[in-house]
Amino acid sequence: MANIPNDLHYTEEHEYLRKGKDGNAEIGITDYAQGELGDVVYIELPKVGTKLGKHDVFGTIEAVKAVSELFAPIAGEVVAINGRLDKEPALVNTDPYGAGWMIKVKPSNASEIDGLMKSDAYTKHVGH
Repeated sequence: MANIPNDLHYTEEHEYLRKGKDGNAEIGITDYAQGELGDVVYIELPKVGTKLGKHDVFGTIEAVKAVSELFAPIAGEVVAINGRLDKEPALVNTDPYGAGWMIKVKPSNASEIDGLMKSDAYTKHVGH
């Protein structure tokens, strides 16, 4: 069974969002998503300063058995990327909610976060 923390927000495409104390949003893929993908071998992320619209593709994730697009849960500007993923893409498998985070975004409209799924809705979405 996938780990679905209560303090995060989720998308139907299996991204999570964690609101930071600084107002920025940390984004990555869920434990469920990494389990479905299998061993992650490569991740392509945007450059800092990239402006994203809600649902824009912000990168790709490549696993042994599939390549998937990554979708922005909210609109905003990329303020940080996780550079460790260049050399250690498997962090997404081993610690998706910690060291495996992907990007940090300064939200254009913080109220968009309220439109994302809470853990109970996401749990139902993935059938657990």
